[in-house]
Amino acid sequence: MKQPRAWQRMLSGRRLDLLDPTPMDIEIEDIAHGLAFVARWNGQTKGDYPYSVAEHSLLVEQIFRVIQPKAPVKWHLAALLHDGPEYVIGDMISPVKNAVGPGYRTLDDRLLAAIHIRFGLPTQVPVVVKKQIKKADKISAWLEAVQIAGFTRTEANKLFGAPNPAVIDGITLRLRPPVEVRQDFTKRHAELMAEL
Repeated sequence: MKQPRAWQRMLSGRRLDLLDPTPMDIEIEDIAHGLAFVARWNGQTKGDYPYSVAEHSLLVEQIFRVIQPKAPVKWHLAALLHDGPEYVIGDMISPVKNAVGPGYRTLDDRLLAAIHIRFGLPTQVPVVVKKQIKKADKISAWLEAVQIAGFTRTEANKLFGAPNPAVIDGITLRLRPPVEVRQDFTKRHAELMAEL
């Protein structure tokens, strides 16, 4: 019996095996392009453009920079790439991830490990750093929920925790065309790689 196809052709020409990804088949341009076209919140956001995972990733890294200003550059890069696997597996809201079960997490972990190796990061981020990135992720989710996804502050506080006002001061989300977000994501990645 023929095995079902488990690879995807990337725009770079790479053929990424989703079940056994190799770092050599991962290119930042593919990640940036894919993430710029993947909508967060299942597309249920206000505005003329979807709020992309690439935009979210830029925001998470920005918030991580605020809450962990002395963190090594490699952890800023890890924050930027924290949702990297979603360039091929898409973004699922938490209730769907929970319904799918551990198979999703296994696939996500394999892809993230390959992405990390490709860009010189350890396959496993230390737990303390992972928690700090998750904190930035939750603050980002709170901002997104309140500013563009139609949640009340009370709902967002209950789901994500109330953020420190000093951390979110002056952050206003704006929806942009995917091409702009893709360029900014690639640019930020290049800046971080240059600092490593």
